[in-house]
Amino acid sequence: MGREDVIKELLNPPEQAFLVGAEWKMTPDGRYVEHAWSAEESLAELERLAETAGLEVVGQSVQRLDRPNPATFVGKGKAEEIAETIRGLGANVVVFDDELSPRHQRELEALFGNKVKVMDRTGLILDIFAQHANTREGALQVELAQYEYRLPRLTQAWTDRAFSQQTGGRAGGSTGGVGLRGPGETRLEMDRRIIRQRIAQIKRELEEVRAHRARHRSQRRRNGLPTVALVGYTNAGKSTLLHALSGAEVYVADELFATLDPTTRRVELPGGTAILVTDTVGFIQKLPTQLIAAFRATLEEVEDADLLLHVVDASHGQAREQARAVFDTLQEIGAGELPILTALNKVDQFADPQSAGLALYDLPDTVAISALTGYGIDTLKARLEEALEAEMARVSVLLPFERGDLVSLFHERGLIQTEEYREQGTVITGRLPHVLLSQFESYHIKTRKK
Repeated sequence: MGREDVIKELLNPPEQAFLVGAEWKMTPDGRYVEHAWSAEESLAELERLAETAGLEVVGQSVQRLDRPNPATFVGKGKAEEIAETIRGLGANVVVFDDELSPRHQRELEALFGNKVKVMDRTGLILDIFAQHANTREGALQVELAQYEYRLPRLTQAWTDRAFSQQTGGRAGGSTGGVGLRGPGETRLEMDRRIIRQRIAQIKRELEEVRAHRARHRSQRRRNGLPTVALVGYTNAGKSTLLHALSGAEVYVADELFATLDPTTRRVELPGGTAILVTDTVGFIQKLPTQLIAAFRATLEEVEDADLLLHVVDASHGQAREQARAVFDTLQEIGAGELPILTALNKVDQFADPQSAGLALYDLPDTVAISALTGYGIDTLKARLEEALEAEMARVSVLLPFERGDLVSLFHERGLIQTEEYREQGTVITGRLPHVLLSQFESYHIKTRKK
């Protein structure tokens, strides 16, 4: 730690956090739950998240119970035990490993006292995203997710605390004034109204972002370059792999959610084919639904790819569980049926890289690599070329002017190499996914696999 870091920590010491994990047999409505992760494994990941957010973890506790307590999430006795423990440790933040309901939040805040901040995994992840949002697009998406998460949890205690921080601790006075809804509106009501207005405004701005990204993707399609989206668990090494594939500078950091904004680089494959590879935001188990919805503009880069390259940290003890979390998220965003190639990364951590990750070779089309050392990168490029050729067919079609729908479909899903207008219609030469060939069968000039 450098001198400046030491001074910064002395002036702004990290908040002291206590972590709480729970494992239950049934959901609140009585359905049995199968846990891919043990409570301890999940809590270890939560600790890494807490450290990434700048918290100092001073203790943790796990409880196994039949189902979540409707008032305090964990059992009431356990909650009281935690309250006593955090007082002894001096912790001022309690982080739960599962999403708390607004009622849980209120009851726990009342039990722990107003000097203790109660958070859950979702709130913690949103905080990390806020720290790492370096572009306007990223900041807007995080802000939307935060507001939609906080709105149902907004309480008078929360808004009093926020107001006190903004006014340097002065007591709040009248909330009336020019532009407000009228006398009698409480600060809490005003906060809720302002947040709803801000949510509507952000959604309008993000629609413009989505349209802008769609235009860029359409332009890339017209350039005739196949697109590959890197997907994977957070910190699996996607950014390092993008650098290894392209040779271009890419921001890389050994921390969770270092990359929020999509980064696209051109990659040359062995046969001379050029492709575009996009690094996307990492996934995680229990990924907040607010983030999936808010990051729709970013995740559309995944949905519109010709091929997914799933990067798995083969050296991680929960590699298989992490892969399952990625598959589940892909299904949730509508990308579960896209062709996929799996890169078993970080095999340099094994004594014998060739046999590394053997237990994971039942994942789709695996290639063992080390993005850090370059091991297996040439093999991966060759496999990418084979996979893309297998999914696409070269076609030349003459589409009548009344079939503008097919012209649009070719632009959206195909790779256009040439396009010209003739008296009979539009002639397009390029590549199409095999699943779309039947729709163009009546209009083809020639069709052959590349």
